[in-house]
Amino acid sequence: MSNRLFSQGRWQDAIASYQKLIELQQDSADIYWNLSQCYRNLNLQDDYFQTLKQGIEHYPKDGRLHFTLIIDLRRNGRTEEAIEYADKACQCLPDDYTFQLLKHLTVPSVYNNPEEIAFYRQRYTQGLQTLIAETSLNTVEEKQSALAGINRLTNFYLSYQAQNDIDLQRQYGNLVHQIMAANFPQWVVPVSMPKLQPNQKIRVGYVSHYLHSYSGTLWLTGWLKYCDRQNFEIYCYYTGNDPDAVTEKFQEYSDVFHHIPYNLPAVCEQIIADKLHILVYPEIGMNPQTMCMAALRLAPVQCVAWGHPVTTGLPTIDYFLSSELMEAENAQEHYSEKLILLPNIGVSYPKPYIPPVCKTRADFGLSDDDVLYLCCQAPFKYLPQYDFILAEIAYRVPQAKFIFLRGTLLQERLQRAFAALGLEYRDYCVFLNIPERLDYLMINLLSEVYLDTFTWSGGNTTLEAIACNLPIVTCPSEFMRGRHSDSFLKMLGVTDTIAKNEAEYIEIAVRLGLDPNWRGEISERMSQLHERLFDDRVCVAGLEAFYQQVVGLSS
Repeated sequence: MSNRLFSQGRWQDAIASYQKLIELQQDSADIYWNLSQCYRNLNLQDDYFQTLKQGIEHYPKDGRLHFTLIIDLRRNGRTEEAIEYADKACQCLPDDYTFQLLKHLTVPSVYNNPEEIAFYRQRYTQGLQTLIAETSLNTVEEKQSALAGINRLTNFYLSYQAQNDIDLQRQYGNLVHQIMAANFPQWVVPVSMPKLQPNQKIRVGYVSHYLHSYSGTLWLTGWLKYCDRQNFEIYCYYTGNDPDAVTEKFQEYSDVFHHIPYNLPAVCEQIIADKLHILVYPEIGMNPQTMCMAALRLAPVQCVAWGHPVTTGLPTIDYFLSSELMEAENAQEHYSEKLILLPNIGVSYPKPYIPPVCKTRADFGLSDDDVLYLCCQAPFKYLPQYDFILAEIAYRVPQAKFIFLRGTLLQERLQRAFAALGLEYRDYCVFLNIPERLDYLMINLLSEVYLDTFTWSGGNTTLEAIACNLPIVTCPSEFMRGRHSDSFLKMLGVTDTIAKNEAEYIEIAVRLGLDPNWRGEISERMSQLHERLFDDRVCVAGLEAFYQQVVGLSS
């Protein structure tokens, strides 16, 4: 009965029923798991975590309870607790490599202060060295446990510390490669370049978990759409399982499309059978299975693009496909791969469809008198050393409202930053939940200014804001991941709102907020120049020239 209530989504009734079973000592690990999910669905966070902890006390060998607790503690900013429970999981399940990874490599998703960044980077560096030293791949069980661990996790959050990650990524990449080589020795040997017969096309494969509507791969449709079909044959491998209208585009633009969800050996076998000349990963670092595949040698030339704009550190990835407008002069120092600078922004991004304005500010609880600054990035892109900037803008633009779409974890930090200037952050910061795409675009259309994040700028979000003619304030940083918006505005030809430093960023943001005429002029110029930025074919020609070169067709 409890499980039936659970399957019907009757969370409150299921909670009462599961609690009765626990009182009667008729419990199981599954009951604690289901009960925790009831609390989660009702957004009762304390009860959710407490139930997982109780489940672990009664069923200390249940890896699912441990894993879920650790991941969600970190996701909710409770990093020390997550590490404490990762250590506990290692004691309960000493042979499970997943918890060794979590124990040694957990870093926060959001930092409270700059000192925390330094502390956790040092902890990660030491933890990685310990993990490498303690990783044993001598028995079948050890190999399989290590494989299962790296198939569940990536070190995604490391690169949000805004530092050069090449050394740490190389160490981690070599570890993943060794684990994959131990499990799949047949797939780490060099692959010879297939000879091209006269009139034969170069076979290029694209493999991703995200061949659907996803910010890390949406741009890839342009590379495929404008492909030179006389000289190239496109193979796509979709390893996820959330097909949608964008998936249909990938199918339409492919000569061969394989949908092989959640089956790494099957995908690898298919790629090898297709005898590709070049294999491209649009992103590496977000999806664990993709990271594992990329640590193998499945094609003679293997590349990664900037769907996740950080070096992979993998010895099996030969080239990083980047952008001439995004990289600083010393950029090769940030990459283990050979850096390829494609023309312009490096990708052919399809111009988004922007609907007419069909909602008002009142629909979102906002006033027509507010000056809306859109802050739409994920919370982990906001580093604490830049919190003061919002408070400075608010101090000079009394009508300012900062619209956060995913920023509730930042509230404590914002409270401190605004209080330092004698301001109450709740008077200026609005936290909206916008699940629908239409509402998201409406917020863009109703806002005055888009505030880009420092050190890791917007990608997809900036391009959509440009399509909405929303003025962008940005300040390029040292690494490519902090230079996306800068490159988009340069290609567009509207560079007035690119700041050289933090002080200038504040000045531009304040002027845009207070000067509607200048704001309107920027917006109007943006609207006239979209064709420069979207659906760029020049970068595709540059990409294909690179492909021909590495296959040996041109010098």
